[in-house]
Amino acid sequence: MPAVTLVDSTLRDGSHAKRHQLSVEQVSTVAAALDRAGVDVIEVSHGDGLGGASFNYGFALTDEYELIEAAVKAVERARIAVLLLPGIGVKEDLARARDLGASVTRIATHSTEADVSPSHIAFARELGYKTCGFLMMAHMNSPEGLLEQAKIMEAAGAETVYVTDSAGALLPDTVKARVEALRGGLEPGTEVGFHGHENLSLSIANSVAAVETGATYIDGCTCGLGAGAGNAPTEVLTAVFEKLGIDVNAETFPMLDVAEEVVRPIMDRPQVVDRASLILGYAGVYSSFLLHAERAAERFDVSTKDILVEVGKRKAVGGQEDLIIEIAAELGKVPA
Repeated sequence: MPAVTLVDSTLRDGSHAKRHQLSVEQVSTVAAALDRAGVDVIEVSHGDGLGGASFNYGFALTDEYELIEAAVKAVERARIAVLLLPGIGVKEDLARARDLGASVTRIATHSTEADVSPSHIAFARELGYKTCGFLMMAHMNSPEGLLEQAKIMEAAGAETVYVTDSAGALLPDTVKARVEALRGGLEPGTEVGFHGHENLSLSIANSVAAVETGATYIDGCTCGLGAGAGNAPTEVLTAVFEKLGIDVNAETFPMLDVAEEVVRPIMDRPQVVDRASLILGYAGVYSSFLLHAERAAERFDVSTKDILVEVGKRKAVGGQEDLIIEIAAELGKVPA
């Protein structure tokens, strides 16, 4: 089984769980600790990617470029990654992050909209980034359809293409089907990645299934700190991979120390599979919608559960956060 590149997204996906309030000190401390533990790639940016700080997605405590610069300075061997969603971030954002020392980028689109990514992927390659395509909400496309989207990213220059389970809605068999489709249909030199969420308590099982089917890039967040119920905990991935004989550079006991002594103290609340986060996985709702739905539920005095179920029915995707307010307002109307 080939070695796995472990990507820790605590400082990007975890930004959702922190309401984008990460400080320079927190980023520096976490990045340095992950670097010492042997993590290969550390992702840093607003939860919604470069340029994401906004009224719609949530304003950040600190300019993300300050956070990227702090992370780059804090590490000795790990590579710093950034995320960009075309339409939220622009090419100039990629160039600025590259100038600060970021060397890996993930260009993310909905799982049926890879056609908006080629110019950003090609530009990232020109800048010298290790460039990944990130097909979000992968449960909303068939394995065959996902392969066709992956080929668009590959043709543009993506060196790795991800099956991204943004809703935590996939099961091990459905992960395998999608990874197998990409692994069998892309060029041999193109790697396949997997990004899992914990909404159905399957992020570890799904990550193992992805590796067993040929994925060589696996994402996690330390302590699971991420959107929804969180992501595959990086420290658990490290331990499980070690027990399975899957080769990773991160070391289990140092990762346990990072989780317990560095990341857990900065968490606003534990990452748990509660009623609302379970609904995310069950109904196939984008994980980062959770806190938005909780705020809207409080504002309009309605149930978070009812909002998320309706969001799922309408098949909302990332970028449609304003729909949460609309749904909450509709549910909160007093009958005549």
